[in-house]
Amino acid sequence: MSPSFPTILSETHSGVCILTLNRPEVYNAFNEQMKKDLNDALKDAEQNPDARCIVIRGAGDKAFCSGQDLKEHAGSKRSLKESLEKSYNPMIRRIRTMEKPVIGMINGVAAGAGCSLALACDMRIMSSKAKLIEVFIRIGLIPDSGSHWFLTQLVGMARAFEYAATGKDISAEEAERAGLVNKVVPPEKLEEEVQALASRFAVAPTKAIGLVKRTLNKSLSTDLDAILEYEACLQQIASETDDHREGISAFLEKRPANFKGR
Repeated sequence: MSPSFPTILSETHSGVCILTLNRPEVYNAFNEQMKKDLNDALKDAEQNPDARCIVIRGAGDKAFCSGQDLKEHAGSKRSLKESLEKSYNPMIRRIRTMEKPVIGMINGVAAGAGCSLALACDMRIMSSKAKLIEVFIRIGLIPDSGSHWFLTQLVGMARAFEYAATGKDISAEEAERAGLVNKVVPPEKLEEEVQALASRFAVAPTKAIGLVKRTLNKSLSTDLDAILEYEACLQQIASETDDHREGISAFLEKRPANFKGR
């Protein structure tokens, strides 16, 4: 039975957990409830052995996530630092450290924190009608929830500055060309494309994919010698998994491998 969250739809079938941001009437903007729900849903998916790939998407066909719901706290004084430390930052950290593949299905506009959420995913498949916007500068703020880090890693300093400091709309075509997304497809093909990719990950050697993700994260903050040593240690861990043994048996027996994610 899928867990229930007030603003997140969570479904797990055939190894794929789909988390749908479900506030389409406000372009799936984050309010306090949805921030809590997504953190809880991600934690649940991470701990669920039946979920071997996670897909994050938005409800409806207009938005992935439009960022913070500015109307929720209109007229009140609150600490943005506290909001980030309490809700957004743990969400982004969990996606990046979760040792399962996370796919962002960008079905519509991804703006502000919604853009950061998309960039935090391991892969992004985007509708040709969707767009990314680092919208913060339009209201006199700076990008947060990891956007500065993701942008510089994905597109380099000059282009990162352009997106962060101008708040321009980034079309799907430009996002693909700049390397912000892995693939752009027509809107009517988006669900099919994401499902095919997620299904592929759902039958892959999950432990090894988790170790790949861990090593790539490590590589961003260290040098080649350190990575060579780290790879050797993690390769030993990978070699002791059931999936590695199954992979070797399947190769020798000339049959498809039946990985269990263990």
